Amino acid sequence: MENNINKAHMDRINMRKEITKYLKKWPWFILCIIICCAAGYIYLRYTTPQYIAKTQIILKDDSSKNSESVIFKDLGIMSTAGTKSIENDLGILRSRRLMNEVVRSLNLYIQYYIEGEFNDIELYENVPFSIHVMGFDENLLKQNGGGRFEIWRSSNKIYKIKNLQTGTIKEEEPGNTIDLGFAQIIIRPMESNRGYEGKTIVQFSEINKIAANYRNKINFTQADENSLLIGIELSDPVKEKARDILDQLIMEFNRSAIEDKNLIAGNTFDFINERLAIINEELDSVETGKKIFKQQNQLTDIHAESQMFIQNASDYNKKRQEIGTQLELSNAMLEYISSKSDRNLLPSNLGLSEGGVNDQIDEYNSLILDRNRLLAGSSEKNPMVVKYNSQIDQIKANVVQSLNQARSNLLISQEDIQRQASSIGSKIYSVPTKELQYRGIERQQSIKETLYLFLLQKREENSLAMAITEPKAKIVDRAYFSDYPISPNSRSVYMGTFILGLFIPFSLIYINGLLDNKIRKRVDIESLASNIPLVGEIPKMTQKLRLIKSNDRSVLAEAFRILTTNLQYLLITQKNKTSGITFLVTSTIKGEGKTFTSVNLSITLANTSKKVLLIGGDLRNSKLQPFVINKSQKLGLCDYLADDSLDLDCLIQKSNLNAHLDILLSGNYPPNPYELLKTSKMGVLIESMQKEYDYIVIDTAPSLLVADTFLLTKFADIVLYIVKAGFTDKELLEFPQRAKEQEKFSKIAFILNHVSKAHLGYGNSYGYGYGDAKERSWSKKYKSTVFDI
Repeated sequence: MENNINKAHMDRINMRKEITKYLKKWPWFILCIIICCAAGYIYLRYTTPQYIAKTQIILKDDSSKNSESVIFKDLGIMSTAGTKSIENDLGILRSRRLMNEVVRSLNLYIQYYIEGEFNDIELYENVPFSIHVMGFDENLLKQNGGGRFEIWRSSNKIYKIKNLQTGTIKEEEPGNTIDLGFAQIIIRPMESNRGYEGKTIVQFSEINKIAANYRNKINFTQADENSLLIGIELSDPVKEKARDILDQLIMEFNRSAIEDKNLIAGNTFDFINERLAIINEELDSVETGKKIFKQQNQLTDIHAESQMFIQNASDYNKKRQEIGTQLELSNAMLEYISSKSDRNLLPSNLGLSEGGVNDQIDEYNSLILDRNRLLAGSSEKNPMVVKYNSQIDQIKANVVQSLNQARSNLLISQEDIQRQASSIGSKIYSVPTKELQYRGIERQQSIKETLYLFLLQKREENSLAMAITEPKAKIVDRAYFSDYPISPNSRSVYMGTFILGLFIPFSLIYINGLLDNKIRKRVDIESLASNIPLVGEIPKMTQKLRLIKSNDRSVLAEAFRILTTNLQYLLITQKNKTSGITFLVTSTIKGEGKTFTSVNLSITLANTSKKVLLIGGDLRNSKLQPFVINKSQKLGLCDYLADDSLDLDCLIQKSNLNAHLDILLSGNYPPNPYELLKTSKMGVLIESMQKEYDYIVIDTAPSLLVADTFLLTKFADIVLYIVKAGFTDKELLEFPQRAKEQEKFSKIAFILNHVSKAHLGYGNSYGYGYGDAKERSWSKKYKSTVFDI
């Protein structure tokens, strides 16, 4: 339980540190929020607002069983050539053909603008004049790259038309025809704008492009999958235009549906009239023949004489009439199909008893309408048109085959009736031949009269169907628009820009933290190398190198005092050591501040009145020369190790930094520094110096670059490993850890150099600065010497 409490406490601390990391950058957050909100204001100020218009319709279901539909279906006038489903109706509403008709009807390819402060403002209802297009050639418009004109009315009431592409100007009086190259137009002033004299920009565009633009912006919604209630929405900068487009779209849809229905009814009407004319002639011929027959044979009432026989044969006569009517209709249909051109609409609902033929004729007519609708915006080579033609030819062949089969069946039935009628021939044997002839004439007359009356009835029914103009789409709500724009939404824009203003600096700080591979603060070292202690943090200085003075109360001096105090805790096991303490200062690579740390550490130790020796252990790059009094003396450690005749006491020099600090320079650069440091003479030197000095600080070479440093670690009580904040890669901390594991560094401690003020201590919670003395004007002359090292 205690572990859980500690873990929760550490999580709160880590969360507070993460939040603090971002709070330190609060000016950037404020700046980004201001910039983003300003960008949002500019966007709202100069973006054209969009308004939305809406309408609702109910699509008529052809398969519905309401009372009205049942009545018309019984009359045989219910057309099945319309769309069969909601998907088909929506497809028509979305069609390019229908939207092109809307654009033409509303003249949407002509747009009117006036110049605004930043953007042109489109006019729709309050245009100063009207343009009537007498002829419009889209191909010429496309070749000209569009048509954009500036039109205004001069003081003498003459219209001036300036072509904005060529710069030419034409002048015409109102009502005259003006040739624009791709169109002939007539300009007439609007009654409500007689005094308007401003310039209006008129843009002519291609109808297909305008239609495609609105087709992409229009949206259709259903209440549910099977609902006939359809919602239609359209957004546009001009709300009145969006409203009119929706109303016109529904009007064009209903008009197209009525035209399709009337097209079938018109073809049926023509067919019935043709058949009525033929049957009327045939009926006249039969009645004339009957009259002549009765006159020649002086017949009066043959019916009374043969009433008994007719009563027995009446049933067969009725059947013969029905079969004869069906046979006549079949022959008439076959004759009509053979006499008309290919892929023409066929008459439907003529009363053929063969139900399959009627269904095939309805399917054939439906395909003809769909193909013609597709051809309106395409060509015969369109794959869909070819597919429709193939289906039409196949169904037409099926219709002909079914009619032939029906006719064959009727002939067989007719022969069967004839055979059955002959069975009663013996019973009417006594009837005179004239009676038989007379009955044949009456039979023909009855068939012709029945067919004639049937066609008259169908013609009236077809006329009634043509008179019915019920719309395909019933309007629930006429198109209306909102007075408030749907975009841009100021609340959403400002909220989005505010969030963006927070997100940008947050993401940059977060990404910078992810990509940052440098050591920045003590937490980085403690998390990556927890097995090596961190004994000190040296603050970042503005000067290249600042040296500590006596009685120095600066942040730098306090940092080195804390460092020396922490070193005393590491040396507690060597409290009883009689010889001097040896510190070896090294780093991973060059430029991490070894010499800076070595010099100031030596000064800090010397300020305690202890004897300190600073040795230049970097035999390849000496930097201690500026700190000795006798700068002409350049002999040092290398020379002592290489020449046995040199006296060590003569090589050790007094420093110009502190009276208790001596310096042994590295000397002249040798060709073999590794071999020199490997000699036993180096050990003798360290042992002798430990007897004379309280502290020995060895400034060595970078341990990753050369092996010289590892030869000196055996003489060191503590290896001070310098890590430079903002300079040393995190991956480089693996090197001192491996060295410790391999016992190359017996006792090692980190010193974090060049730490920014924000990262001193633990997140600057307890940073340096207590007791800092303000610089007095009288002490400026005692400023620390600055050296470029």
